Amino acid sequence: MFGLSFPDLLDIGIVAFLIYQVLNMIKGTKAVQMLMGLVFLFILYYISQLLRLPTLNWVLDDVLRSLILIIIVLFQNDIRKLLMSVGTNPFFGEMSQTEESKVIEEAVVACQILAARRIGALIVFQRNVGLKTYVDTGTLLDARLSKELLQAIFVTSSPLHDGALIVQHGRAKSAGCLLPLSMNPLLSRTLGTRHRAGLGVTEETDAVVLVVSEERGSVSLAVDGQLYLDLEPIEIQDRLRGLFEVSNTRARYIEWIVRNLKAWKQAFSVP
Repeated sequence: MFGLSFPDLLDIGIVAFLIYQVLNMIKGTKAVQMLMGLVFLFILYYISQLLRLPTLNWVLDDVLRSLILIIIVLFQNDIRKLLMSVGTNPFFGEMSQTEESKVIEEAVVACQILAARRIGALIVFQRNVGLKTYVDTGTLLDARLSKELLQAIFVTSSPLHDGALIVQHGRAKSAGCLLPLSMNPLLSRTLGTRHRAGLGVTEETDAVVLVVSEERGSVSLAVDGQLYLDLEPIEIQDRLRGLFEVSNTRARYIEWIVRNLKAWKQAFSVP
């Protein structure tokens, strides 16, 4: 109708999908402010040309010539997370919705018990981006996740209580793991190493982290470089279910696209 061939439609669809993924990736993060700053520079550059401001135009022209390098430097963590997420598996794998809810419920109940007893804990849930780098720093468990297991790991007499527990595909994969500390200068100084570690891993990956504070006696959630303090159990469950549902849906969507692209390539390939 509009003179578009199948390759044209495929080209437009892939570009639209990539733009959507980039915007969805940076939504709610500090990258949004950086992106707005770049948009402002483009507007200023256009105004400098319109009003014939040679000095400003010369400065902005040099800056924008290095735009690709600027974007890579500013968004290096976000770009890394996007590239790492392609082709990886969702958090729960092939688990049923009932099993997913059970894992989330066990984790939330355990966190509430630990918080009430003023015992600190750090639980990292893998989503699309693999966490093998951090898994290898701890003690391999690969056990069924339960509230009893979580309490046993983080009780102060346990040799694994100081590190983080990493959960993969609904199972307790490794305990006593070391995580990178967040260098965010806006983070309150009243928050200790456990909160900084929980936030740090979410700045480098798309993991979701539950942090139990022994000082505050409360549970917080970290995701996408943001820390949500002192949440109620029902709010934690709702947030976790929403986050993992989006993660699983996105992974299945990417898998569907890859599978169909391979099928189209075979269909249109010349023997």
